[in-house]
Amino acid sequence: MARLKIDNYAIADAPRLGFRGWLRWIWRQVTSMRVALILLLLLALASVPGSILPQTPLNPADVKAFIAEYGWWGRALDAMGFFDVFGSAWFTAIYVLLFLSLIGCILPRIRVYWRNLRAEVPMAPARLDRYENRDQVEVRSEARDVLSAAERHLRPMFFRAQATAGTRTFALRRPAWFTSLTGWRVRIDERPSRGGDAETELVLSASRESLREAGNLLFHVSLVCILAAVGVGSLLTYRGQAIIVEGGSFTNAVVDYDSFSSGNLFQESSLDPFRLTLDKLDATFAASGMPEDFTAHVTFQEPDGDPYSTTIQVNRPLQVDGGKIYLQGNGYAPQITVTDSDGNVAFSDAVPFLPQDASYTSTGVIKVPDVTSGEQLGFVATLLPTAAQSGDSLVSIYPDLENPVLLLQGYTGNLGLDTGIPQNVYILDQSQLSPLRDDAGDVWSVVVSPGETVTLPDGLGTFAWTGTLRYAAFDLRADPSLPWLLAAAIGALVGLAFSLFSPRRRLWIIAPLGSHPGEQTTVVRAAMMAPAHDAGAADEMRRVLDAATGRLRRVEEE
Repeated sequence: MARLKIDNYAIADAPRLGFRGWLRWIWRQVTSMRVALILLLLLALASVPGSILPQTPLNPADVKAFIAEYGWWGRALDAMGFFDVFGSAWFTAIYVLLFLSLIGCILPRIRVYWRNLRAEVPMAPARLDRYENRDQVEVRSEARDVLSAAERHLRPMFFRAQATAGTRTFALRRPAWFTSLTGWRVRIDERPSRGGDAETELVLSASRESLREAGNLLFHVSLVCILAAVGVGSLLTYRGQAIIVEGGSFTNAVVDYDSFSSGNLFQESSLDPFRLTLDKLDATFAASGMPEDFTAHVTFQEPDGDPYSTTIQVNRPLQVDGGKIYLQGNGYAPQITVTDSDGNVAFSDAVPFLPQDASYTSTGVIKVPDVTSGEQLGFVATLLPTAAQSGDSLVSIYPDLENPVLLLQGYTGNLGLDTGIPQNVYILDQSQLSPLRDDAGDVWSVVVSPGETVTLPDGLGTFAWTGTLRYAAFDLRADPSLPWLLAAAIGALVGLAFSLFSPRRRLWIIAPLGSHPGEQTTVVRAAMMAPAHDAGAADEMRRVLDAATGRLRRVEEE
């Protein structure tokens, strides 16, 4: 049996990569920009199921319903992690590989960029007539004066200069890092003349291309920071929703939330135990029924501070330590009192009803497990804030409490609260319940007005609607990575702007040392190298040349 080999070359005498060589090859493939783009596309595609399919961390009930409806397909998707996409192993693998790929791409480029930034500007070429953007002027000035004027125009004098002298170098300025990054990097050299009667010539070489590459690097570094911030934020973030009825309070503890989700590294001890009390909820509606304003008047108290009153409005959250409290929703909470067959109060509380439409037609459930004797009671009710007759039924025509009524149905039996399985407080499990019936044997259903008390059939007790309060649904979101995410996003936009709009240009000016034969003039030649789409390169070269020569006449190049 043939032995398994890492290398399998067609040429027997070819050198083998070996295990370390293969690892090095794999690393180079992973850290290539081509693979980074592929991984970025895969990450975008992998995020699609998370926005289409129900997700367990957000709504486990919908996930169970989906699996029950689609059977084998639902179980297969669950096994592959499609109901927890952002926490699945395959999504994490793509995320980590993209992170490593970007880092592997960026670090070598940063080293090369830093090396080029500290290096001297490349020397001017021997021939300038090869470049499209070129010009030539004749000036009655010394070559040193011409190039000094050009240097002052390219790099203002308020930057500190350091000059060195050598046998062939006239002057060399090493600017500050900010100048090197944003402005022209300039050097002036003296070299043997490449033509003409002068023995030597002065050459100014200028480069302005650092900012474009810096913007490109800033964009990619910011992209890595965005990925890191999103990853860290998903581990440390937490979010909770709580419904508070007017006059009720809420303490920032996990047990007080109606729903709560958090990252894997979140610790309950990190919650700041503040207290929030809803004093009043103001809701304003237009005559057409459209909402105009919702304002929650609350009292906020830190553990070691005094309580103070403030307001929370839509899109105007309350800033707390580590997060923000948003006003997410609101509705009505009828105050219900139920007595059992023995005349004892079995239930007395304000029950939040969930709005179903723009007219605030709301549904709610009242569960009464603590009866003195007999079977438990359950009620399904519909609140119509402004009831009006529409055919044979009642509907709500306005969201405010103009003519409120309750449409009530009752049930008796076992509510199923003792099974240990959590129940939705807004859904009545009727599997072990029987509807109440009147003396004629029909299903018992009544219309209740505020302040009215109705008697239940078969002497089961009474149902009283004593009043109506409003409630507010608050959403607390805390993500410590948001400031870093904002900074990284701004950095990405700035870097993208620099990389797209910063020009890449190189400029050369050559002036011979010595006068032109027969005249006290100096012929100055200039050329600029820039991308073909850079329309402003020629104009900038002429401005520099005009500043260097004092805007004297130009001589047509032969």
